[in-house]
Amino acid sequence: MSKEFKHVSESEVTISELMLPSHSNFNGKIHGGYILSLLDQIAFACASKHSGQYCVTASVDTVDFLRPIEIGELVTMKASVNYVGNSSMVIGIRVEAENIQTGDVKHCNSSYITMVAKDKDGNSLKVPGLILSRRKSVLRFLKSMKRTQLKRKRDEEFHHIDFSSPDFQNDLKQYRVKVEL
Repeated sequence: MSKEFKHVSESEVTISELMLPSHSNFNGKIHGGYILSLLDQIAFACASKHSGQYCVTASVDTVDFLRPIEIGELVTMKASVNYVGNSSMVIGIRVEAENIQTGDVKHCNSSYITMVAKDKDGNSLKVPGLILSRRKSVLRFLKSMKRTQLKRKRDEEFHHIDFSSPDFQNDLKQYRVKVEL
């Protein structure tokens, strides 16, 4: 039987992986696509652990590549549930890379991925709520809530707009764009 609420700490997941030459791009840095794959895996693990259900990726809301990751570094990803809706969960992920020879650690990536719990027929399932017992957890929840609200507003903003309006044409004059509607 699943719980009605869970502490954030109950669903936290940490993974570490040594970066190999096979993970690199043509520039000798770790390929962003490989990191994206790992992000999706840890988001799945964290969301599934929280919900007790199979979860799917609904959206990759933010992926900020801050610093390159080198071959031979140990990458550690830390994931937690930052926000829950009815069936959705925003998973926050911090990516750090450690030079295992010097011990230097750098923050390389921050990501927010929305996952949705599903049953075997693909229907969305209700997920447990969150118990926020640390200031940082409350801050993360509020920031995720705000990002979710802004995302909805952004999706609705231009839904019924006629882009041939002179107002939009004036707004676009400063950009390298030509509108031909």
